[in-house]
Amino acid sequence: MMKKMIATGSAAALILGGAVLGAGPAVASPGQGKTKTTDVTVMSFNIHYGADSDNSFDLERTASVIEDSGAEIIGLQEVDNHWGARSEFLDEAAWLADRLDMHVVYGANLDEPPLPGDTENRQYGTAILSEYPILSSENHLLTNIEYEEQPTEQRGLLEAVVNVRGNHIAFYSTHLDFQREEQRALQVEEILEITGTSKRPAVIVGDLNAAPDAPELQPLFSAFTDTFAALGQNEDYTFGPDLEGLPGSGSVENPTLRIDYILTARGATATSAEVIRTTASDHLPIVAELSITKSPNGKVK
Repeated sequence: MMKKMIATGSAAALILGGAVLGAGPAVASPGQGKTKTTDVTVMSFNIHYGADSDNSFDLERTASVIEDSGAEIIGLQEVDNHWGARSEFLDEAAWLADRLDMHVVYGANLDEPPLPGDTENRQYGTAILSEYPILSSENHLLTNIEYEEQPTEQRGLLEAVVNVRGNHIAFYSTHLDFQREEQRALQVEEILEITGTSKRPAVIVGDLNAAPDAPELQPLFSAFTDTFAALGQNEDYTFGPDLEGLPGSGSVENPTLRIDYILTARGATATSAEVIRTTASDHLPIVAELSITKSPNGKVK
């Protein structure tokens, strides 16, 4: 049975979560030293509302990819909630949680009134699925610059404090702007402010819509370790624009960009990572095996 929580919205407030700035070791060595650790498999997956590159919708296909990956905590992007006919008006986060028997929290970054004749708001945003209990959650709405031309879409940082076998970690799912470096730079700055107030082991996953060498991402990489870079896997690509170079219709059969990330800090380090080959979305999902240093009583704030 699905175990569901609702994340409340906030632009700046942080409840019970986060990670202090400063990345931990780039890569963990299993069994190194005598420090007690706990292992967990995490995933980042931009599910493109459950549709493939041709916009063929099949949420069961999405669920099967997650299930087959063995991931225990999953950050999702582009998740519909009663959004429209394209996703059969489903509460996709709840549907996936029920299908996979996981806990779930959802962060609505777009929240529109119901369509005529409906009662549910139309929402679009991010979600976190977890095999482990989610102790608290918060959706932090990031500042959105009001451009007169080509306005940007509201973005957010969804946070969950997850109890992984007695160790409390801060897990975040986000999706940065795809149009402007300036907007992404502001979003990165706010993410660092939000995640920098606590000592918990921290993991950020998401679609950052920029390559690893993008200037606006460098402050984030100074505070968090880029898992794939640390493991020497910079060419593990997750996305490719279409033949016209448009960002909204990706090619997963021949990806040329790495824009999806798993970032770690404060005692969360990677031992392995991989890109999962699938045509379920216009992005390829990524998975990492993490070693989490156990904190005193597992409950640092």
